Amino acid sequence: MKLETYKKFVFASLFILGLTFSCTDLEIEETDSLISEDTGDTGFSGVSNPSSALNDLYNKVGGDFATQESMYSLSEVTSDELLVPTRGTDWGDNGVWRQLHTHTWTPDHAFIKAAWNNLNQNIFRSSEIIETTSADASTVAQAKFLRAFNMFFVMDLFGSVPFRGVDEGPDVNPTVLTRLEAYSFIETDLTDAIAALPSVGPGVENVGLASQEAAKFLLAKLYLNGHVYKGTGTADNADMQNVIDLVDEISASGFAVQEGYFQIFEPTDDSETILFLRSDLGARIWNSLHYNQNSPDNAGGGWNGFSTLAEFYDLFEGDPNTNYVGDGQEERRGFVPDAATANSENLGIGYGFLIGLQYNEDGTPLTNRQDQPLVFQKEFPSLVGNGEAEGVRVIKYHPYDPTDEDDQVNSYRQHQIIFRYADAHLMKAEAMMRMGGNPTAMVNELRSLREDTPDLGSVDEQALLDERARELFIEFWRRNDLVRFGQFSAPWGLKEISGDDNVNLFPIPATALLSNPNLVQNPGY
Repeated sequence: MKLETYKKFVFASLFILGLTFSCTDLEIEETDSLISEDTGDTGFSGVSNPSSALNDLYNKVGGDFATQESMYSLSEVTSDELLVPTRGTDWGDNGVWRQLHTHTWTPDHAFIKAAWNNLNQNIFRSSEIIETTSADASTVAQAKFLRAFNMFFVMDLFGSVPFRGVDEGPDVNPTVLTRLEAYSFIETDLTDAIAALPSVGPGVENVGLASQEAAKFLLAKLYLNGHVYKGTGTADNADMQNVIDLVDEISASGFAVQEGYFQIFEPTDDSETILFLRSDLGARIWNSLHYNQNSPDNAGGGWNGFSTLAEFYDLFEGDPNTNYVGDGQEERRGFVPDAATANSENLGIGYGFLIGLQYNEDGTPLTNRQDQPLVFQKEFPSLVGNGEAEGVRVIKYHPYDPTDEDDQVNSYRQHQIIFRYADAHLMKAEAMMRMGGNPTAMVNELRSLREDTPDLGSVDEQALLDERARELFIEFWRRNDLVRFGQFSAPWGLKEISGDDNVNLFPIPATALLSNPNLVQNPGY
């Protein structure tokens, strides 16, 4: 199959639930995404249109991070932040969601395989652009950033990274980089990219493509997790100083923490967004909301799936059993519009964490499908046997779009933030702490810009991890944080298994092991 034809097939398939297509699992077939159409006796001659290939790759990466499976489920549903309870027969899906929450996944889990396939395919496509002699310096630099971006997540999620050269045909088994080798590869790609990427400041027109600031952010994230990736167990002071220096350089470009928490997640200018992906936001909006919570542009209503644990909700300031306007909650916990505050500008749909009775935009109480009051409850009886209303719901991107000139809603705008300055700010505070410094002032500097969020008297490791939870929920970093702080294998609500640090890495998919004998399964699987 020719590469361009294959691309059309992939893009058409990305939105199929489960992303279970297996054309990138390193099986030696002509549909394998890691085999170029130019392999063979003549060698690789380059992609025909590097700029078009780069644009396609940006779209592909955005699509990979848009779905509720794959990257999102592995980053968030495996943590204490989100769970997908089975409600009657809804969201049963042969147990795939429950396995993620309870850390009982296996090497044939569909979402693990999808993440592996997508990320590795993106690495190879980046290499094709990089190795095309007609590609200009800017295109190559952006492709190096995207290769580093995808390799970072393979390394983070799976440890080792398969790598196929663009000249290698189906008779060559991909080389496998160790985690330390992948770390060095990523570091080199990002360092090379920074030299040729533009330096940008804040603004929606600047932060949808790779930039020096985006590369520096990812490089800081690499160094912050360096003791995990290198296997040393203890943060290196040189790495932590690199984090501090890189964050300072990003700040010098004009990025800063800003007031108005939920406005940051609108497609408007802000000082925080360093990089957003071209990701359809439908899954971020509707997978948590009830079937009867809706907007004019979405005929089907919510999907009534994703919820949070009571213990995660309780990390936030405010009355633990209610979240209406004026309940003493901190800004980041959001609010539920009541009869008085429900209106066309919020569609009756709240922000942040939704608990208790829900309302329509005209202030009418909503009902469930049995015509009973729709009251989201904090506790779950178990992962199965739930009704429609169990679980506090989580929404960060809102269906109401204040930028729409016709005052309509736009649930699917292509603007998902992946790198944000508040994250960088907390990364710097953590680096200071790991070098023996006191991060309290920096954490309180952030909190002072979040309404009704009092200063903390002191900040230790647990307090800093909790602050990252409150600031960065559902932004793809919770699993990464828990691993770095040594808490990913700890028990939490409806998850009994604990103490097995083998779960810090996902298993290499079984199909990949069969097709590439250079791969070795991770311990414990």
